[in-house]
Amino acid sequence: MSTESTSTRLIPRATWALLACAWLVVGLFMALGAQWLAAPLRPSMAAGVFALLFATILAASFGVVRQADHLAHQLGEPYGTLILTLSIVAIEVILIVSVLLGPGDFPTIGRDSIFAVMMIIMNLVMGMCLLTGWARHGDQEYNAQGAASYLSMIALLTGTALVLPNYTSGAGEFTRVQAAGMAVLTALLYGVFLWLQMRSCKRFFIQPPAGEMASPADAAAPMPAVATHAPAGRKTLLLRSALLLAMVLPIVLLAHYLAIVTDYGIAAAGAPPAIGGVLIAIIVFTPESITAVRAAMNNEMQRAINLCLGAFVSTVGLTVPAVLAIGLLTGKPVVMGVSATETLLFAVTLVLALLSFNGQRTSPVQGWMHLMLFGVFGMLLFQP
Repeated sequence: MSTESTSTRLIPRATWALLACAWLVVGLFMALGAQWLAAPLRPSMAAGVFALLFATILAASFGVVRQADHLAHQLGEPYGTLILTLSIVAIEVILIVSVLLGPGDFPTIGRDSIFAVMMIIMNLVMGMCLLTGWARHGDQEYNAQGAASYLSMIALLTGTALVLPNYTSGAGEFTRVQAAGMAVLTALLYGVFLWLQMRSCKRFFIQPPAGEMASPADAAAPMPAVATHAPAGRKTLLLRSALLLAMVLPIVLLAHYLAIVTDYGIAAAGAPPAIGGVLIAIIVFTPESITAVRAAMNNEMQRAINLCLGAFVSTVGLTVPAVLAIGLLTGKPVVMGVSATETLLFAVTLVLALLSFNGQRTSPVQGWMHLMLFGVFGMLLFQP
């Protein structure tokens, strides 16, 4: 069988078409982007450019998730979900850094993005997972040790990154020494967490056997009865990994142009600066959110938890060091401290999540509560 036919069998033609279209848009902006976005930028041109960039980056994100999802099933848990989560969070970090390094002055974009991801993932998406999973399968089992590990990381990393700066300075910023220390400590702890997640604590993040409501005693214990593909060959893994990278690169190359037109749109509309962070969260986490809801509907609640809570842990663990490092290297101000209202929303979200995953079975009641809390966030975003 030829290489071309093998590639077509593994990767649908639609995926190759998506990749070609994404790179075509990259070529157009490389050639004409400076002309399209030259000042003064016309509203009609800005709207058209934004629509093209938004659609391309969102479609490429779906492509990344699709390939990462294939790798997830081929490699098994927790490695597969880690690949999916890290791929998505890497895109988010790229977009945030592009905004920080862009022509506008958005010192709160890192904070706003992290907070928006928390409210979307931990309330909107998690609420939908709890409700859709319950509607199809009733109360669902999950690994309580894994959920507790994620929530502990969220409490520590988010509290020190977004709340602590309000008590170290009046402007919600870290000093240079504090920023360097926080970047190193956050990256170090996240690295240790990933290492343990893939090694000795791997069993915390695996779906418990049906009816047992407990994790396997060791790595050799029976695996959960979830649908997985047969182990893939090295060639298949390399092909999908290369395709995943080829889908990520257009997002990297287009992020700068999106940052420019987003800056213009927020200023022209007089919208709250936090809208930029919400926009990044929507672009990046829509594909993964759909994957998490599908996992819950397939009775894979532990995978849904790994995707949702794991995604937010990765968001804080990677975004905070990146944003603080950019601030230190460029001298641009980086405001990390959230407002008093956002601090309360963070506290309520954390307490609600701790109660939602305090047992070993899900409940639809908590699902409705998470959705209500997201509604409060949406309301306060435009009516603070």
